[in-house]
Parts: sequence; C-alpha cells; structure tokens
Amino acid sequence: MNDITEPQLDETQTPTNQDEQSRRWQLVLGVDDDQRPLNSHDQRLSQALNMLYDNDSSGKKGRGGLGRSAPNVAKWLGDIREFFPSSVVQVVQKDAFERLNLTQMLLEPEFLAVMEADVHLVADLVSLRSAMPEKTLETARQVVKKVVDELMARLEQQTTEAIRGAVNKSKRTHRPRFNDIDWTKTIGANLRHYQHSHQTIIPEKLVGYLRQSKRMTDLDEVVLCVDQSGSMASSVVYSAIFSAVMASIPSVKTKLVCFDTAIFDLTDDLEDPVSVLFGVQLGGGTDINQAVAYCANKIETPSKAHLVLITDLYEGGNAKELVSRVATLQKQGVNVIILLALSDDGRPSYDADLAGVFASMRIPVFACTPDQFPDLMATALKREDVMAWASDQDIKVVRGSDEVKVV
Repeated sequence: MNDITEPQLDETQTPTNQDEQSRRWQLVLGVDDDQRPLNSHDQRLSQALNMLYDNDSSGKKGRGGLGRSAPNVAKWLGDIREFFPSSVVQVVQKDAFERLNLTQMLLEPEFLAVMEADVHLVADLVSLRSAMPEKTLETARQVVKKVVDELMARLEQQTTEAIRGAVNKSKRTHRPRFNDIDWTKTIGANLRHYQHSHQTIIPEKLVGYLRQSKRMTDLDEVVLCVDQSGSMASSVVYSAIFSAVMASIPSVKTKLVCFDTAIFDLTDDLEDPVSVLFGVQLGGGTDINQAVAYCANKIETPSKAHLVLITDLYEGGNAKELVSRVATLQKQGVNVIILLALSDDGRPSYDADLAGVFASMRIPVFACTPDQFPDLMATALKREDVMAWASDQDIKVVRGSDEVKVV
C-alpha cells in the first residue's frame, strides 16, 4: 500500500504514524462502525478499490461495480489514475480485465483514449484487432504507436551502441563518422587540449570505430524467431521493437519471423514496428520445428548467423525433429540462443524437459529482460561466451545433463 496517495488534511490535523497505519488498514479491510471514519478523499479511494476488489460474504471474488459501459469504466480509470502512479495503474487495469472480463471495452474508442498504455495493453489490442470496428482501429493504432515510441526512445540508443560496438570495435580510425566516435578514448587522447576559459576540451584528434566495407553476404545475420502464442505476447512486442532497431544498423542483416502453427515473415515491415505488431497473430497453437525449418532456409552464411529462438518450448509439432534440426544448425556454425521470454514479467512457464535437452547441447537457454537484450546481442555478435555473460548478469540459466539423449 505504499503507493496510495496521502489524504488531504485540514490545517489543524497532525497525523501520527499510528493514524496512518490505521488508515491504510481501513483502506485494505474496509471501515468498521467503531473506527474513525475516512475523510472524503479516502472514501473515494476506498470506493474505487472496492469496485474492483470487493469480496462477497463467502470470500469469493465479487463482480465489482464498474458496470459494462465505457463511460463508467472510463470514470473509474480516471479516479484510479488520481490515486496511484502509472506503474500501479497498469497493474489495476490488468486486474480489472481479468476479474471483470472487460475485454469488450477495448472495442470502444472513447475507452481506449483514457487507458494507461503499456506492453500488456498493446498485446491485448493486437489480439483483438480483427474484431475492432473501423472507428476503434485507428484509436488502437495510436495507442500502440505511443507505447512503441516510448519503448524505442528507451531502448534504441542502448541497442545501437551495443551492437555497433560489437561489430566495429576490432578496428579504429581517426576520421570516424559522428555516430562512430568513441568518446571515452577521444576525451582521453585530448586532455592536454583542455581550455580553462571555456571549461571544455577542444579535440584535435578523434578516435572512433572503422566502418568496414562489407558485401551483403559478409554481414552478420540475426534471425529472431518468435513464438506468438498467447503466453508470449509481451515477448512479441519487444521482439518487434528490437528487430526494427537492429534492421536500421547497416552492419547487421536482421530478419523477424513470428509463428504459431503458421509462419509470418515480417522482415519487410521492420521499418515500421507498429505495422509489424498489427501483422502479428497472437494466440493459436505452436509448431516450433516448422518455424526453425523456415528460418534455416533463410540463413545465407551459417558461420555469420545468429538464431535467437524466443519461445516457451511448449512444442505442438515434432519435438524430436526440432532437436535434430537445431543440432544441425549448430554443426553448421549458427550461433543458437533460446530465450524463454523477452519481457519484464518475471520467471516464465516453459517446457523444462525440452529446455534441458537444448541446455545439454550447450545451447544457452534462459529468460531475458528488455534492458539486458542489447548486451546479450553484443555478446553474441562478438561470438563470446553467452553463458558466462548470463552468469555475470545473475540470470538463472537452464542446466542440462550429459546423460540426456539429445537426438
């Protein structure tokens, strides 16, 4: 309850720690007749919470009091935003959809306009887009674009710097392009040129990374193969954004393939992450083997290729053939990494048996957060030890056994 806003007090009131503790318990448990009544601010807060979290006499979750109209729910969301910070509002919204089955509300443009947008809302909108009327679809695109723009602003620079550094750090130049300047080494090389009157350094010599003139067939290939079943929704959103960022880096050739029981190659749409997301079909079954076979055919130079398979490994296709296919890619020189999730949602559910088989093949198998992904890709592109990197990041990886039969 630490995120509950403080009550509005009269000038004559001086709250004590005991008063504040009592207030918070009242908000959690409700008000008894023998307790000090809540002020008007806390009464509104209590009412907003009761409409979602109130229980019936048997202790079971009640139906709440939000009604089924967009105006009622929109007013309630407005109250919630007044009382809580954005991160808590997103949690309360998610609870409302799960407890009160308000999915139909997402088809109302007036309702969408007041929602607190986040990755989970984007996933919901993408999964519902085929049921949306035209008037709602444009509002949904605007909401998705807002979230994508915010995530791009947070992740783009980190990803670009990490991957460019991984590809280009082997060679240096004193005539770098602006985006390729190594500012740490440039400052160190020009400390003697510090100008006291301007309190700055005037660099006479720039130090940066040399852009290698590569033919297209010499580029590093990154193939993101993403499971778009319902449980992987957040991972799909982040994968689309990272794919779009990497596609803008000339030294890396990026492909994005999403799959369930069908395959959707979204590589040609990577310039527009919003279009990518609206091309995704969330839900359905899972055929990982079929998707890996498709990606294998798209790899041009195995020794320069990195296959990032993002899936919970609940295979609905041929698991034995999948293992054999991945083993073949390994032997050809493809750098295979399996991410059980690419999200902030905590430890994912996954097929532990199949994960153990791949781990026994010395394939890194773990979940990754969006903030960790750029460094992961930099490590992969440098062909460094991804398992050692994960250990340094305190990431719990799946451990295999030498006794597991992999093929």
